Amino acid sequence: MAPQVLRTVAEVQAWAADLRRAGRRLALVPTMGYLHEGHLSLMREGRKRADVVATSIFVNPTQFGPKEDLSRYPRDLQGDLAKCASAGVDFVFAPEPGAMYPPGYETYVEVTDVSQGLCGERRPGHFRGVATIVTQLLCLFRPDVALFGEKDYQQLQVIRALNRDLHLGVDILGMPTVREPDGLAMSSRNAYLSPEDRKRALAISRGLGAAQALYRAGTSEASALTEAVRRELRAVDLREDYVELVDAERLKPLSSVQPGQPARLLVAAFCGNTRLIDNQPIGG
Repeated sequence: MAPQVLRTVAEVQAWAADLRRAGRRLALVPTMGYLHEGHLSLMREGRKRADVVATSIFVNPTQFGPKEDLSRYPRDLQGDLAKCASAGVDFVFAPEPGAMYPPGYETYVEVTDVSQGLCGERRPGHFRGVATIVTQLLCLFRPDVALFGEKDYQQLQVIRALNRDLHLGVDILGMPTVREPDGLAMSSRNAYLSPEDRKRALAISRGLGAAQALYRAGTSEASALTEAVRRELRAVDLREDYVELVDAERLKPLSSVQPGQPARLLVAAFCGNTRLIDNQPIGG
């Protein structure tokens, strides 16, 4: 069955209030659309955890910088709605930008710690936009659980922090990165890649795998683990944006992984003009 499409804030508020009165449990999957299997895996997991599943499809302008790809970000609403139906989504919120940022809008949410460094440093203002739209969605829907992919790992930590600090009371669930059969992390931006760049992009997951193998063989120094990734990037001329080993919660840089310490190895690199990100748990 096709999901019901909601277009306005008032529609969402009325629908969510009815749902709460009925005592039904809600799972929310926020997206920017152009859905792939990674998104659909979140929706299917939401179906397991709640009575009703809602998805938002909104290309959020406030998380794009002035030189970034807002205008050409891929969009396919009709295709997305068909995919949502296949994953058991009940409701889709697909607003116009003016519904979320009407004239006179002036309120933004900023998470000041885990948004620093990594993508936060390379994309100034990005996480302020992410935190603002996610806070809006969590307040509108008031879901019991909201699901996000671990591929955008820093984003996930930002959302966990705002949910905690603003006492929103939502169960924020991070789900493992979904990959293509050859290892490439699924991303809407993969649509930008030429066939040749698509092959070169595999160096990112290959490098993360090499670092994981090195760690399992007994190497714990950040310099060696990050160099394993950089070696793969250099081999196919991918331009590094960052390769960093950080602690898994606060995202602070680590010089090494201590026994039992959860850490994360995060990568951002340009393949042609397309910026791709990926990450891998290390230790823990």
